[in-house]
Amino acid sequence: MHPGAERDFHDLLLMLKETRGFDFTGYKRTTLMRRISRRLETLQLNGYGEYRDHLELEPDEFARLFDSLLINVTAFFRDPAAWQVLRETAIPALLSAKGAGDPIRVWSAGCATGEEAYSLAMLLAEELGMEQFRNRVKIYATDLDDTALKAARTATYNDRQLKDLPAELLERYFEPAGAGFAFRRDLRRQLIFGRNDLTRDAPISRVDLLLARNTLMYFNAETQLSVVRRFHFALNHPGYLFLGKAEMLLNHGERFEPVDLRTRLFCKIAPTPPGGRPSRGAAPAPAEPVRRLSEIQIAALSSGPVAQIALDLSGKLAMANSRAEALFKIAPRDIGRPFQDLEVSYRPVELRSLIEQVELDMQTAEVQGISWRRGGTAETDVFDISVAALQEPGGERVGVVITFHDVTPYRRLRDDLEQANKQLEHAYEELQSLNEELETTNEELQSTNEELETTNEELQSTNEELETMNEELQCGNDELQKINDTLTSRSEELNRANRFIASVVRSLGDAVAVFDGEMRVLMWSPGAEELWGLRAEEATGRHLLTLDIGLPVEAITPALRRLSEDHRSPDAAENTGRLLVDAVNRRGRAIKLDIGVSVLHEGETSLQGLILVMNVL
Repeated sequence: MHPGAERDFHDLLLMLKETRGFDFTGYKRTTLMRRISRRLETLQLNGYGEYRDHLELEPDEFARLFDSLLINVTAFFRDPAAWQVLRETAIPALLSAKGAGDPIRVWSAGCATGEEAYSLAMLLAEELGMEQFRNRVKIYATDLDDTALKAARTATYNDRQLKDLPAELLERYFEPAGAGFAFRRDLRRQLIFGRNDLTRDAPISRVDLLLARNTLMYFNAETQLSVVRRFHFALNHPGYLFLGKAEMLLNHGERFEPVDLRTRLFCKIAPTPPGGRPSRGAAPAPAEPVRRLSEIQIAALSSGPVAQIALDLSGKLAMANSRAEALFKIAPRDIGRPFQDLEVSYRPVELRSLIEQVELDMQTAEVQGISWRRGGTAETDVFDISVAALQEPGGERVGVVITFHDVTPYRRLRDDLEQANKQLEHAYEELQSLNEELETTNEELQSTNEELETTNEELQSTNEELETMNEELQCGNDELQKINDTLTSRSEELNRANRFIASVVRSLGDAVAVFDGEMRVLMWSPGAEELWGLRAEEATGRHLLTLDIGLPVEAITPALRRLSEDHRSPDAAENTGRLLVDAVNRRGRAIKLDIGVSVLHEGETSLQGLILVMNVL
């Protein structure tokens, strides 16, 4: 883009932010430019600067611009397969995690005209029943477009908007209202609609389910990151995020994990506690002996990269950290069991005697270089094991902690070093060559990985852009449909008017002809066809003087023009006149005609033409 055009575009966005409170700086530039360019083409303006001036002169244009920028494309149960997964997977899991009377809070972000929020209301009402839905559910639906929110609050939809809704749901949840149907009033109270700017306003907190379908794709990467953080904060645990088909959350794996990636259904990952692992559910209640340990001792036993086991004074297992659980296959049910009943008490080394020695001497005992081949593996691990007494600050003994230091890498390194020293003179050049090849390979892999990440991001961006354009096209199609409906209605009105006029003309006399201000035929009745032998399609559009009929047009033309001129005058008092002329009908017989002349005009003085009613005397 030309620097001047870029500056004008930035000034236009700044104007929208300062004057109307709409901040579009976080939206994708390509989408904004494409939508604003449509307004420029419609108004035949040459640049963003001219359009900014036009907005200052025509405040009504703001509404049309926002209607173009805020694409409100939605439908009831859009992407039915995705909604089916939501109903079968997330909803049952969400309800099972709740108590019998616990409230259920849902947020529909970017709700447009409300179809998505009401779809979710029907889904929850089907699962809970009407009474439970009214007592427990609150659905918060937000959008940036006040016009769309107003339509959502009325909850009234026409046949075209409801065409894909199953008949049983339409009958159960909607009531006739004028030319359309309205969502049931007793259930509508559970839905709250409000304006919310996802890029600036605080999120709705403590929600169990958050729907933001095809909303993130309009934002740039930086704004998407900010909005996703807000979504993570807003959700309870467990909490579910339901996105549109163009939104993947590829760079947010630490906040959300996919439940069904194909339908873009994600589950919140709870924040990681200090020294622990991510929590994906309620932690089991600690055993009674562990409750007596101080907070510092609990943290010491549960953290660190080495395996640790703690015993209470009775010799029962009080705690094992994650490394010990994985290494010695200790399950949560083993907490509270006598230590001597566990395999780890005698393998990889007999520990019971060491524990007794520590309890007697109150001194740390260590054994080093213990080799252990775990079941199912061919390699041998080496451990340095230390047993130490645990004491409270007052000196009272509360238990024993056993620490397993995995020194396998160091032992293997030492053995490898000895072997390498023996072969160093013979293998140095080969090792150097291998190191260089390895470094080259790592650099190539790193470069390839970066290229793949870049390509993936480009594909994601392209996918979002295509989905955005698809919604724009759908929005344009809806506008064309409305125009088509209007044209159809106008055509029907015009046909009725034409039929009425034709009926009136037939009843005025035997022969009727209507002329415009230039004396060209506008209408030629069937009576005129019968009288003069000239069909309507032959007469329409021709000048009175060029009609080949037995009417003395040269004789009556001056009188007709005088009548026209008299009725153009502001002082004209009459709208009709009469002429008696001799003529020859289509059979060649002489006839006497009584011609009634009426003025066809619009308003008081604007002449549109003349009406001639010709009766044979």
